[in-house]
Amino acid sequence: MLKFTLLICFLGCMFCSCKSVTIVDKPIVFDQEREALSLEYMSKRYGLEKDKAIISPKMIVVHWTAIPSLEQSYNAFKDSRLPGSRADITSASSLNVSAQFLVDQDGSIYRLLPERTMARHVIGLNHCAIGIENVGGTADKPLTKKQLKSNIKLIKYLKKKYPDIDYLIGHYEYTLFEGHPLWLEIDEKYRTKKTDPGETFMEGLRAATTTSNWEEIPVKN
Repeated sequence: MLKFTLLICFLGCMFCSCKSVTIVDKPIVFDQEREALSLEYMSKRYGLEKDKAIISPKMIVVHWTAIPSLEQSYNAFKDSRLPGSRADITSASSLNVSAQFLVDQDGSIYRLLPERTMARHVIGLNHCAIGIENVGGTADKPLTKKQLKSNIKLIKYLKKKYPDIDYLIGHYEYTLFEGHPLWLEIDEKYRTKKTDPGETFMEGLRAATTTSNWEEIPVKN
């Protein structure tokens, strides 16, 4: 029933007006420490030596936070360093996770970082990926139709602004890029299993943005 309801919503979104998108700036901390950690991440994980933690966007990666509220989700990304509870990824870097955008359950879109500032949100691809986080994603707090519509508008805005963006993927699809020219992670063992933002949500996003002519996602051999 849920999937049927979402599919009806997806069809409606395909014909919605996405000429304008309202984005509210809600910056997380990006101080000297976070920039230094970002540059260190790019150097050690990707072999990229840069003066500024700037990316050339080639893809959009969609996520859910699995956190029930906007402020809790925001606070998870806010600080420069990972909290002690993230021991599973601290070994790779102390840089905190984040994304360029955060979409609330009511569809409000918040920009957490400048769009071309690197955020740590997807293994192997942060150097070229703009991340969209969505509040919720659990059984008690599923993603909403308003979030879907806002994601569609935001994705269309980003594609128009950055024509070199060729890929739209869900976080759960990131490992399909292993071996792809965009994949730069040097550690073959550094992987985490992801399911966000769900296949149905991604089906809706792709159905509503077909005019963007996305490149096909690599197929796992």
